[in-house]
Amino acid sequence: MEKTTIDVTWNDKMSFTTNVDGHEIILDASENVGGEDKGPRPKPFMLVALGGCTGMDVISILKKMRVDVEGFNVKVEGELNDEHPKYYKKMHVIFEFRGKDLPMDKLEKAVSLSEERYCGVSILYRMAIEVTSEIRIID
Repeated sequence: MEKTTIDVTWNDKMSFTTNVDGHEIILDASENVGGEDKGPRPKPFMLVALGGCTGMDVISILKKMRVDVEGFNVKVEGELNDEHPKYYKKMHVIFEFRGKDLPMDKLEKAVSLSEERYCGVSILYRMAIEVTSEIRIID
């Protein structure tokens, strides 16, 4: 079984530093809650993890299908609950593709494979919250 350990070290006030795959990340809170805004808040990284995981899958699958896209990005919208503890109760993933004559059936297949088979982040989140998605082709 593969195991990953992340060390998150307190700097001062509300600031923490971590290292992920050799890349240093500083996390901090906003000034109105005692931070100095030295870096992003931790919770949005849940959205980043989903967007990055599924995005890498989709591009990899489309390359194997020999579908050439001119541009691609993944937007992830997270909806927080109203009371503490604050958590994402819903996420919506928007897959935006740019290119000429893109085959919608192959785009849908790549997204479906990522969501249901390959993206561990998506699969885990779907066990706990509502995760929806849509595909957009941008001209």
